[in-house]
Amino acid sequence: MKKILVLAAIAANLVGCASVNMGDAQQDAAAKQFTAPADKSGVYIYRNESMGAAVKMDVEVDGNALGQTAAKTYLYKEIAPGKHTITSKAENTDTVEIDAKPGVLYYVWQEVKMGILYARTRLHLVDEAQGKEGVMETKLAKAK
Repeated sequence: MKKILVLAAIAANLVGCASVNMGDAQQDAAAKQFTAPADKSGVYIYRNESMGAAVKMDVEVDGNALGQTAAKTYLYKEIAPGKHTITSKAENTDTVEIDAKPGVLYYVWQEVKMGILYARTRLHLVDEAQGKEGVMETKLAKAK
């Protein structure tokens, strides 16, 4: 029985691609200029892997829905300075805390991991170089 569940999970991660509502090309290009607003912070939550392509993952900022990611997508949000919690939901829930400073951009990599029934999520606050590279590999998903 355990083998069947493992095989089903692998198959679910390999079959098809989830789709999410996408931002328009102008918004995507503007976000990829990587310009921080002077009085706010910007946060990119990106998913640059193909693993778990059949699974959408919900993303929240401070308990409020931001949107969903799929393989090779990212979300962008401007936030007020101060402490914020980014949450990712899949088979599990993971969070990362940000103490946002004005005029600074933050990059959160949404790692996809093998789960029991479907993909799991893990969030990592990454440096600017890694974050920009990851965002450039993806396209903007529409935020709520």
